[in-house]
Amino acid sequence: MSTVVRRESRPFLDLFDWMESPMTMFRPLLGQGMRMEDFVKDGHYVVRAELPGVDPEHEVDVSVIDGILSIKAERREEEVDKTHSEFRYGSFSRRVVLPPGADEEHIEATYDKGILEVVVDLKEKEAKKAEKHVTIKQAKAVKA
Repeated sequence: MSTVVRRESRPFLDLFDWMESPMTMFRPLLGQGMRMEDFVKDGHYVVRAELPGVDPEHEVDVSVIDGILSIKAERREEEVDKTHSEFRYGSFSRRVVLPPGADEEHIEATYDKGILEVVVDLKEKEAKKAEKHVTIKQAKAVKA
């Protein structure tokens, strides 16, 4: 005889999940989302992404080209007989436009406790150039 597993109806919790990410119905088209934050601190542009449960060496790729930072990750689902899961599996990706002065040659990424942190050096602003005055020459009138 098999046991019937009763799933609780959670209309309000599901509603809150939907409100948190109202585009969930388009997730198969848009891909999974990842939560991010960015800020400038001590001459560095910092991007932090929530990526719990991924192996940063094998499941995360960080790249930059033409001023755009790309973060891609994939969380694979294990084959386990589950009765309920709210974990998100699949591919996650985000692209961020780097701020002016971002040094694409000096970027570091670290992963700790489910948070990927990417630090991009910002080049120091060029020294303000001295004001240059342009000499105005007197034009000779052209006779008609």
